[in-house]
Amino acid sequence: MRIAIDGPAGAGKSTVAKALAKRIGFIYVDTGAMYRAIGLYLMEKKLNLHDEAPLRKALDEVELDIGYEDGIQQVYLNGTNVTSKIRTEAAGSMASQVSALLPVREKLVEIQQELGRRADVVMDGRDIGTVVLPDAELKVYFTASSKVRAERRYRELVEKGIISTIEEVEADILARDYRDMHRKHSPLKQADDAILVDSSDMTISEVLQVMIKLVAERNPEVAKLL
Repeated sequence: MRIAIDGPAGAGKSTVAKALAKRIGFIYVDTGAMYRAIGLYLMEKKLNLHDEAPLRKALDEVELDIGYEDGIQQVYLNGTNVTSKIRTEAAGSMASQVSALLPVREKLVEIQQELGRRADVVMDGRDIGTVVLPDAELKVYFTASSKVRAERRYRELVEKGIISTIEEVEADILARDYRDMHRKHSPLKQADDAILVDSSDMTISEVLQVMIKLVAERNPEVAKLL
């Protein structure tokens, strides 16, 4: 079974996807982490992102692997664990930029679709239900107000000791929303057959319960385990 979760930054999709995968015994695939890793790589390369030939050459040199330690996804870029490095705001902003590039999307969509063929997955991102797993058995689109999303991201940054303001975080989120929704290739949008979940006034536990109910309705075998 493939569960596709899409939505803008800070909507809570990754937190819920991780918890859901753990609860039902599926593999969690954080596609955003993949784009962050590619963004980190290209940022360090200092390439002109709009010069396609050297971009494709650089991507050919990338080895991107997903592993799991104690059930937690780890991202390996050319053999190095970059899981902690890709969680900065700079990496997130860069991910939004490189995700608009066709060569980057082609490379990562291929990897993601292969993961979906190999196992039961909960996959979250920006174009999972529309492009990566268009025939997923369950599609959900998470959203929340920009203010709520900024508050959530701000708390995450504070916990990591990163200094910022809610206003700066919200401005960054709105800028990323615009880029994601207006990019030429695979823009962020709700799939026609996706279920909309607005988490603005919901706790993570409440959203998780909604997701568990949706999965159980579609998969009797999973329902037996809950």
